[in-house]
Amino acid sequence: MQRNITDLSFEEAMEELESVVRQLETGKIKLDDAVSAYERGVLLKKHCEEKLQQAKSKIDKLIIDKENTIIGQENFDDDING
Repeated sequence: MQRNITDLSFEEAMEELESVVRQLETGKIKLDDAVSAYERGVLLKKHCEEKLQQAKSKIDKLIIDKENTIIGQENFDDDING
């Protein structure tokens, strides 16, 4: 029985996604099974993207003055998007 995707860590989801891709690439899978595997793969990909976004949102950029004193923080995404 497959685990619930939301219970998987990023690493577990990536490992399973890679397994799904390998399975689909072989072409030795029944059509119904291939469709099910593809659907799970899509959900695994979405889960991994969400986990990455959560991790990104936790990363802050420290603002340091010329004396190397921390004077503030910026959100990591502000630097990328702005």
